[in-house]
Amino acid sequence: MASVPCVGIGWRHAHYEALLDQRPELGFIEVHSENFFADGGVTLAVLAAGREAYELSLHGVGLALGSAVGLDAGHLDKLARLVDRVQPRWVSDHACFARVGSGLHAADLLPIPFTDESLALLCRHVDQVQQRLGRTMLVENISAYVGWAGDTLAEPEFFNELTRRSGCGLLLDVNNVVVNARNAGHAPDEAAREAMRWVDAIRPGSVGEIHLAGHAEQDDGLVVDDHGSRVRDEVWRVYAHALQRFGPVPTLIEWDTAVPELDVLVAEAGRARALQR
Repeated sequence: MASVPCVGIGWRHAHYEALLDQRPELGFIEVHSENFFADGGVTLAVLAAGREAYELSLHGVGLALGSAVGLDAGHLDKLARLVDRVQPRWVSDHACFARVGSGLHAADLLPIPFTDESLALLCRHVDQVQQRLGRTMLVENISAYVGWAGDTLAEPEFFNELTRRSGCGLLLDVNNVVVNARNAGHAPDEAAREAMRWVDAIRPGSVGEIHLAGHAEQDDGLVVDDHGSRVRDEVWRVYAHALQRFGPVPTLIEWDTAVPELDVLVAEAGRARALQR
């Protein structure tokens, strides 16, 4: 998968107007797919304007690719219509489950087991999405606050097999890898080293995009991937390491809570862009 040296930001409602007015120097913008599933209206008009100004990435949170009950055909149809309409550069979602047999959707990114059975299921669903969209998708590793007993594959090995078998790319969320290491009991410096070892286990050529974000440390010691602050120093160190291994992969600054002024995100994007040079 070819690397394209560029950095973008997540385009959220608070910055719709400012981005279109200021047109900051960015490689792309990324939006949550589900926010634009309507067949018309103001939001689609705004997205069309953003698409005229920048390359676009559609990042989903609702496909629930790892759900044993299968994909929601209606959800996939809406995604396909949106992809046809805006022709994004990248389409992505998460390696998680959310749907159960009753049709209930948990509206969360719940962790999947890292087993051969789970891998085969995820490959089938990724292939179904790629066939429906007529393009390769990216699948993101998540931050997980619980796990499954009986995992038989290490997480990097799981993703290596997923990308190899399905032909999809990995959306490497560096912050999620660091957060998981922190919640495994590691202090920030050791968590960064653990995350670098995680990165080193991913096969070169499989990473199609990288996400960077901030995280929060709660009073009880839990570290939460809240996308509500600047990227932490340890995450920057792992990102620099990932660039050495994978090259200048397209990189996104995510900021979804306590959203600051647009120039703060643009400055974070500039820091990432400087590391790519």
